[in-house]
Amino acid sequence: MKILIIEDDLEAAAYLVKAFREAGIVADHASDGESGLFMGSENSYDVMVIDRMLPKRDGLSVIAELRRKGIHTPVLILSALGQVDDRVTGLRAGGDDYLPKPYAFSELLARVEVLGRRKGTPEQDMVYRVGDLELDRLSHEVRRGGKEILLQPREFRLLEYLMKNAGQVVTRTMLLENVWDYHFDPQTNVIDVHVSRLRSKIEKDFDQPLLKTIRGAGYMIKDEV
Repeated sequence: MKILIIEDDLEAAAYLVKAFREAGIVADHASDGESGLFMGSENSYDVMVIDRMLPKRDGLSVIAELRRKGIHTPVLILSALGQVDDRVTGLRAGGDDYLPKPYAFSELLARVEVLGRRKGTPEQDMVYRVGDLELDRLSHEVRRGGKEILLQPREFRLLEYLMKNAGQVVTRTMLLENVWDYHFDPQTNVIDVHVSRLRSKIEKDFDQPLLKTIRGAGYMIKDEV
C-alpha cells in the first residue's frame, strides 16, 4: 500500500512516515496544502491522510479540489476539531473517515488499512451496501430490498459504522469510541439495546439475517449469500 500524508507538523509527520513504513506501508509526505494537492493529483495513492488545518491551502479545500478533478482516492482527515459538526463537515467535503487529534497510531493504521481495502468509486464512498441493504451517508436514507427503513440518529451511526467495517468483527470498545464517543466503558447495556433495536428494524420481514453477534468478541454485519 502507498499513502500520502499531508501534515504541516514536521515532527508528527516524520513519526507517521516512519511508523507506517515499519508497518509495511510506503508513505510520502507533503508539508502544506498546495504541495499536497500537487502530489495527490500527479501520483497514484491507495489512501491519503490529510490534516484539516494546513498552510497555503486548508485540508478541506484540498479534498474538494481532488474530488473536482475526479480523484476519488479514499481520504482520512486528521484534525484537532473533533466535534460532531466538524466531522460531518469533513465527510461532506469529500472525506471518507475522520480521526480527531490526539489519536493512537494503532487506530490510525487500522483505519488506513480499512480505507485501502475499500478503495473504489465515489458512489461506493457515499453509499454502503451489504447484500440488499443500502445506507446513503449524505441523504441519511436506509433501504433494504428497496423498502425504506427509518432509523433514529444513533441507530444510523451504529449501522453506518458496522457497514463501513462489513465482514469484520466490530468490538464493543470500537462502538463505544466511534458511535457513542465514549473512551471508557460505562458498564451499561446501551450497545446491546441499540443493536437489538437495529436488528429488528433491518431484519424484520426479511429472510436473510445480516447482523450477527460474535460471542465474546462483538458484532459483524455480513451478507452470507
